[in-house]
Amino acid sequence: MITQVSLILPAYNEVARIEKTVNQTAETLKDITSSFEIIIAEDGSSDGTDRVADNLAMEHSYVSHLHSDSRQGRGMALNRALKYASGDVLCYIDVDLATDMSHLKELIESISLEGYDFATGSRMMPQSNVKRPLKRDIASKGYNFLVRIFLHSKLYDHQCGFKAFKKAPLFELIDTVQDKHWFWDTELMVLAQSWGFKIKEFPVVWRHGGATKVNLKKDILGMGSQIFRLRRSLEKQSKKKAVKSCEGCFEQN
Repeated sequence: MITQVSLILPAYNEVARIEKTVNQTAETLKDITSSFEIIIAEDGSSDGTDRVADNLAMEHSYVSHLHSDSRQGRGMALNRALKYASGDVLCYIDVDLATDMSHLKELIESISLEGYDFATGSRMMPQSNVKRPLKRDIASKGYNFLVRIFLHSKLYDHQCGFKAFKKAPLFELIDTVQDKHWFWDTELMVLAQSWGFKIKEFPVVWRHGGATKVNLKKDILGMGSQIFRLRRSLEKQSKKKAVKSCEGCFEQN
Protein backbone atom coordinates (compact mmCIF):
# COMPACT_ATOMS: atom_id res chain seq x y z
CA MET A 1 0.00 0.00 0.00
CA ILE A 2 1.38 3.40 -1.01
CA THR A 3 1.70 5.84 1.87
CA GLN A 4 0.41 9.33 1.14
CA VAL A 5 2.83 11.85 2.65
CA SER A 6 1.90 15.45 3.40
CA LEU A 7 4.96 17.63 4.01
CA ILE A 8 4.44 21.13 5.40
CA LEU A 9 6.85 24.04 4.98
CA PRO A 10 6.09 26.77 7.55
CA ALA A 11 7.13 30.01 5.85
CA TYR A 12 7.39 33.58 7.06
CA ASN A 13 9.33 36.04 4.83
CA GLU A 14 11.20 33.29 2.98
CA VAL A 15 11.14 34.75 -0.53
CA ALA A 16 14.88 34.16 -1.03
CA ARG A 17 14.72 30.40 -0.56
CA ILE A 18 11.17 29.06 -0.74
CA GLU A 19 11.37 28.02 -4.41
CA LYS A 20 14.70 26.20 -3.99
CA THR A 21 13.41 24.48 -0.85
CA VAL A 22 10.22 23.28 -2.55
CA ASN A 23 12.19 21.89 -5.51
CA GLN A 24 14.74 20.14 -3.32
CA THR A 25 12.04 18.73 -1.06
CA ALA A 26 10.07 17.38 -4.02
CA GLU A 27 13.14 15.66 -5.46
CA THR A 28 13.86 14.02 -2.11
CA LEU A 29 10.24 12.90 -1.65
CA LYS A 30 10.16 11.30 -5.11
CA ASP A 31 12.79 8.81 -3.92
CA ILE A 32 10.70 7.93 -0.87
CA THR A 33 7.10 7.72 -2.09
CA SER A 34 5.15 8.18 -5.29
CA SER A 35 2.29 9.85 -3.44
CA PHE A 36 2.98 13.15 -1.72
CA GLU A 37 1.93 16.76 -1.36
CA ILE A 38 3.89 19.82 -0.24
CA ILE A 39 1.94 22.46 1.68
CA ILE A 40 3.43 25.93 2.05
CA ALA A 41 2.02 27.28 5.33
CA GLU A 42 2.76 30.94 4.62
CA ASP A 43 2.16 33.04 7.69
CA GLY A 44 1.47 36.67 6.78
CA SER A 45 4.69 37.32 4.86
CA SER A 46 5.46 40.87 3.75
CA ASP A 47 8.38 40.20 1.38
CA GLY A 48 6.62 38.54 -1.55
CA THR A 49 6.79 34.96 -0.30
CA ASP A 50 3.05 34.68 -0.94
CA ARG A 51 3.44 35.51 -4.64
CA VAL A 52 6.22 32.95 -5.12
CA ALA A 53 4.18 30.35 -3.24
CA ASP A 54 1.16 31.06 -5.46
CA ASN A 55 3.30 30.54 -8.57
CA LEU A 56 4.70 27.27 -7.21
CA ALA A 57 1.19 26.01 -6.47
CA MET A 58 0.09 26.83 -10.03
CA GLU A 59 3.20 25.24 -11.54
CA HIS A 60 3.14 21.97 -9.56
CA SER A 61 0.05 19.85 -8.86
CA TYR A 62 1.62 18.53 -5.66
CA VAL A 63 2.09 22.02 -4.13
CA SER A 64 -0.59 23.85 -2.12
CA HIS A 65 -0.31 27.33 -0.65
CA LEU A 66 -2.11 28.32 2.54
CA HIS A 67 -1.91 32.10 2.97
CA SER A 68 -2.68 34.27 5.97
CA ASP A 69 -3.14 38.01 5.57
CA SER A 70 -1.67 38.66 9.02
CA ARG A 71 0.80 36.71 11.11
CA GLN A 72 -0.89 33.99 13.17
CA GLY A 73 2.22 32.54 14.79
CA ARG A 74 4.19 29.47 13.79
CA GLY A 75 2.09 27.09 15.86
CA MET A 76 -1.20 28.33 14.43
CA ALA A 77 0.12 28.13 10.88
CA LEU A 78 1.23 24.53 11.45
CA ASN A 79 -2.05 23.62 13.14
CA ARG A 80 -4.01 24.93 10.17
CA ALA A 81 -1.82 23.16 7.62
CA LEU A 82 -1.89 19.83 9.46
CA LYS A 83 -5.69 19.90 9.48
CA TYR A 84 -5.71 20.75 5.78
CA ALA A 85 -3.31 17.92 4.86
CA SER A 86 -4.67 14.76 3.23
CA GLY A 87 -1.81 12.35 3.88
CA ASP A 88 -1.52 9.30 6.13
CA VAL A 89 1.86 10.56 7.31
CA LEU A 90 2.02 14.26 8.17
CA CYS A 91 5.34 16.00 8.62
CA TYR A 92 6.95 19.41 8.61
CA ILE A 93 10.48 20.65 8.08
CA ASP A 94 12.07 24.09 8.35
CA VAL A 95 12.41 26.04 5.11
CA ASP A 96 16.12 26.62 5.66
CA LEU A 97 16.69 22.82 5.40
CA ALA A 98 19.03 23.02 8.37
CA THR A 99 18.44 19.32 9.00
CA ASP A 100 20.17 17.27 6.31
CA MET A 101 17.59 15.96 3.84
CA SER A 102 19.18 12.52 3.90
CA HIS A 103 17.19 12.02 7.12
CA LEU A 104 13.78 12.59 5.50
CA LYS A 105 13.39 8.92 4.56
CA GLU A 106 14.00 7.84 8.16
CA LEU A 107 11.59 10.47 9.45
CA ILE A 108 8.75 9.30 7.20
CA GLU A 109 9.42 5.57 7.57
CA SER A 110 9.48 5.90 11.36
CA ILE A 111 5.73 6.46 11.00
CA SER A 112 4.84 4.50 7.86
CA LEU A 113 6.94 1.35 8.48
CA GLU A 114 8.16 1.28 12.08
CA GLY A 115 4.81 2.02 13.70
CA TYR A 116 5.66 5.13 15.71
CA ASP A 117 2.94 7.72 16.33
CA PHE A 118 5.37 10.66 16.43
CA ALA A 119 8.94 11.05 15.17
CA THR A 120 11.44 13.89 15.52
CA GLY A 121 14.97 14.64 14.52
CA SER A 122 17.26 15.67 17.36
CA ARG A 123 20.18 18.08 17.51
CA MET A 124 20.89 17.21 21.14
CA MET A 125 21.53 13.47 21.13
CA PRO A 126 25.15 12.38 21.64
CA GLN A 127 25.33 11.04 18.06
CA SER A 128 23.99 14.26 16.49
CA ASN A 129 26.29 16.28 14.22
CA VAL A 130 25.50 19.96 14.73
CA LYS A 131 27.19 23.24 13.85
CA ARG A 132 25.71 26.56 14.98
CA PRO A 133 26.71 29.76 16.82
CA LEU A 134 27.79 29.19 20.43
CA LYS A 135 25.20 31.60 21.88
CA ARG A 136 22.32 29.76 20.22
CA ASP A 137 23.77 26.39 21.18
CA ILE A 138 23.91 27.36 24.86
CA ALA A 139 20.40 28.85 24.78
CA SER A 140 18.95 25.74 23.13
CA LYS A 141 20.65 23.33 25.51
CA GLY A 142 19.50 25.36 28.48
CA TYR A 143 15.92 25.48 27.21
CA ASN A 144 15.72 21.74 26.55
CA PHE A 145 17.25 21.02 29.97
CA LEU A 146 14.47 23.06 31.61
CA VAL A 147 11.80 21.21 29.63
CA ARG A 148 13.22 17.86 30.71
CA ILE A 149 13.42 18.93 34.36
CA PHE A 150 10.13 20.79 34.81
CA LEU A 151 7.93 18.91 32.33
CA HIS A 152 9.50 15.47 32.87
CA SER A 153 10.13 14.99 29.16
CA LYS A 154 12.32 12.11 27.99
CA LEU A 155 13.28 13.83 24.75
CA TYR A 156 16.63 15.53 24.18
CA ASP A 157 15.38 18.12 21.66
CA HIS A 158 11.84 19.48 21.50
CA GLN A 159 12.11 22.14 18.81
CA CYS A 160 14.00 20.63 15.92
CA GLY A 161 11.96 21.61 12.86
CA PHE A 162 11.92 18.08 11.50
CA LYS A 163 8.90 16.13 12.75
CA ALA A 164 6.39 13.56 11.49
CA PHE A 165 3.12 12.20 12.81
CA LYS A 166 0.59 9.46 12.27
CA LYS A 167 -2.62 11.29 11.47
CA ALA A 168 -5.06 9.73 13.95
CA PRO A 169 -2.89 10.08 17.09
CA LEU A 170 -1.96 13.65 16.17
CA PHE A 171 -5.58 14.66 15.77
CA GLU A 172 -6.44 13.20 19.17
CA LEU A 173 -4.37 15.86 20.92
CA ILE A 174 -3.67 18.71 18.50
CA ASP A 175 -6.54 20.87 19.76
CA THR A 176 -5.32 20.57 23.35
CA VAL A 177 -2.13 22.47 22.44
CA GLN A 178 -2.65 26.04 23.65
CA ASP A 179 0.48 27.82 22.43
CA LYS A 180 0.28 29.57 19.05
CA HIS A 181 3.92 30.29 18.31
CA TRP A 182 7.37 28.88 19.13
CA PHE A 183 6.40 26.76 22.15
CA TRP A 184 3.88 24.82 20.03
CA ASP A 185 6.41 22.07 19.17
CA THR A 186 7.43 21.59 22.78
CA GLU A 187 3.88 21.47 24.09
CA LEU A 188 2.85 18.97 21.42
CA MET A 189 5.73 16.60 22.18
CA VAL A 190 5.31 16.85 25.96
CA LEU A 191 1.58 16.13 25.67
CA ALA A 192 2.26 13.22 23.31
CA GLN A 193 4.42 11.65 26.02
CA SER A 194 1.85 12.25 28.75
CA TRP A 195 -0.85 10.65 26.57
CA GLY A 196 1.32 7.57 26.07
CA PHE A 197 1.94 7.81 22.34
CA LYS A 198 4.90 5.97 20.81
CA ILE A 199 7.65 8.48 19.94
CA LYS A 200 10.93 8.06 18.09
CA GLU A 201 13.76 10.58 18.48
CA PHE A 202 16.81 10.11 16.28
CA PRO A 203 20.09 12.02 15.79
CA VAL A 204 20.56 14.21 12.72
CA VAL A 205 23.18 16.18 10.86
CA TRP A 206 22.19 19.83 11.31
CA ARG A 207 23.76 23.06 10.10
CA HIS A 208 22.75 26.58 11.10
CA GLY A 209 20.68 27.98 8.23
CA GLY A 210 21.58 31.64 8.64
CA ALA A 211 19.01 34.23 9.72
CA THR A 212 16.43 33.00 12.23
CA LYS A 213 12.97 34.30 13.08
CA VAL A 214 13.55 33.57 16.78
CA ASN A 215 14.16 36.61 18.98
CA LEU A 216 16.47 35.15 21.62
CA LYS A 217 15.52 37.49 24.44
CA LYS A 218 11.80 37.92 23.77
CA ASP A 219 10.92 34.43 22.56
CA ILE A 220 13.00 32.50 25.09
CA LEU A 221 11.47 34.48 27.97
CA GLY A 222 8.05 33.79 26.50
CA MET A 223 8.77 30.09 26.16
CA GLY A 224 10.04 30.02 29.73
CA SER A 225 6.68 31.29 30.95
CA GLN A 226 4.97 28.68 28.79
CA ILE A 227 6.98 25.90 30.45
CA PHE A 228 5.50 26.84 33.80
CA ARG A 229 2.02 27.32 32.33
CA LEU A 230 2.14 23.78 30.91
CA ARG A 231 3.59 22.43 34.16
CA ARG A 232 0.62 23.81 36.09
CA SER A 233 -1.79 22.36 33.55
CA LEU A 234 -0.20 18.90 33.74
CA GLU A 235 -0.25 19.01 37.54
CA LYS A 236 -3.97 19.84 37.51
CA GLN A 237 -4.65 16.94 35.14
CA SER A 238 -2.63 14.62 37.35
CA LYS A 239 -4.64 15.65 40.43
CA LYS A 240 -7.93 15.10 38.58
CA LYS A 241 -6.82 11.58 37.57
CA ALA A 242 -5.83 10.85 41.15
CA VAL A 243 -9.21 12.02 42.45
CA LYS A 244 -11.09 9.90 39.90
CA SER A 245 -8.94 6.91 40.82
CA CYS A 246 -9.74 7.37 44.50
CA GLU A 247 -13.45 7.72 43.74
CA GLY A 248 -13.28 4.43 41.87
CA CYS A 249 -11.69 2.77 44.89
CA PHE A 250 -14.54 3.99 47.17
CA GLU A 251 -17.14 2.70 44.73
CA GLN A 252 -15.50 -0.73 44.70
CA ASN A 253 -15.43 -0.82 48.49
